[in-house]
This record gives sequence, C-alpha cells and structure tokens, in this order.
Amino acid sequence: MTALVLALAAAVGLLALLVAGVLRSHAEILRVLHELGVEQDDLFGPGGQPVPGPALARRPGVAVTDVAGSTPAGGAVHVGVVGAPHPTLLAFLSTGCAACTPFWEGLGGRPLELPDPATRVVVVTKGPEAESPADVTALANPDVKLVMSTAAFEEYQVPATPYFVLVDGPTGTVAGEGSAAGWAQLTGLARRAGRDRRARRRFADRQRDTDAELAAAGLEPGDPALRPRPRA
Repeated sequence: MTALVLALAAAVGLLALLVAGVLRSHAEILRVLHELGVEQDDLFGPGGQPVPGPALARRPGVAVTDVAGSTPAGGAVHVGVVGAPHPTLLAFLSTGCAACTPFWEGLGGRPLELPDPATRVVVVTKGPEAESPADVTALANPDVKLVMSTAAFEEYQVPATPYFVLVDGPTGTVAGEGSAAGWAQLTGLARRAGRDRRARRRFADRQRDTDAELAAAGLEPGDPALRPRPRA
C-alpha cells in the first residue's frame, strides 16, 4: 500500500512538472508574439477557434516587378513598386473570401498603423474574368489604390487570399510576405520584415566598406594574400 501511494505521489509530481513546463512555454510564446505586435485576441476567433497566424518571409531579397492591370471601371492602371522611394504593401484580396473581410473593412477605417508610415498600400484582386468589378467597387476604399490583375497573382506566386507582400521600393525586392488574420498580425509581419531588411542592408554596407578598404590597400576580393598561410 505504501509503495502504491509513493508511486502515485511520484506520478502527480511528474505531471505537475510537465504542466508547469507547458505553462512556461505558453507564456514565452505570448511574450514573443506581443513583441511582434500580435495579441492573444488576434490568435482566436469567435468560439475560441484558432485563426491563421502570420507567416514569415518566404523569399526575402527576391526581385519583383511592377503591378499592372485594370480598375473596376475598366481603365488601365500601372503601379510602380520597383524603384519607389518608399515600401509598398501589396494586399492580395478576394471578394468571395471570408478571411478577407476584416481587411476590406479595415481599409475604410482609421489609417493603418504600419511600422513605416511612408508605406503605400495597394489592393490587388484578380482580373474581371475572375472577380466581379461591381463587388470589388462595393468593398474597395476609393482612397486606396486598387488593381485588378490575375497576372500579378501569378507573378508574385500568391498561394491563396488574403496574402500580403511587402516590397522594398529602392531595391525592388521582397522584404517580407505571408498571410494574416487581421491588421494587427500583419503589422507584426511588417515589423519583422523591416528588421530583416535593415539587417541585410547593414550587412551589404559592411561588405562594400570592406571591399573599398581592401581596394585602397591594393587588394581585390579573392587575393591570395587574404588567405591564411598553412603552418609548416
């Protein structure tokens, strides 16, 4: 009987340790998400059902192209994102996508609190052959640039809607991309992409400075004098 009580006590103690570990891990995850601008309420929808979280950048540094298509009224439109002095957030949305509703509604509210206030937001839907121009007009905000372009979905390899691509204008490359369930999660994605972009720029600047110093000393990258000599 004593052995059974001891075994039960040991099992309860082990279970308590496991629960404590899970709670600590959960608290750490929430802390990291909070630092990224994602709150717990953004992770769960009505009834406590989990919602899709933001994805990390898939292709940072990949070159992109400008976005061209048509307006819901049928006019041609071209949005230059490559070489722009500011970042551009391409919001790929659909009129028949339930998960897109918070983003359509958010476009008509207060200004979006993106990490870089200079970021330009451009909504992209598929072309008139796949989307109803009337439905797009009903949901769109006239103050936000909108392009109907199926070709843009293909060029940017959009897997599903809603999907977002943050373009670094000066370099014409992807700074970050992914999906989110709300603007708060998207802000966290943009903030992380901005940090990654600045880190890549600092690394590139250091490389250029190092190459310049070596050139001033009469050394070129790959010069044998830069390789360590093997010990005798």
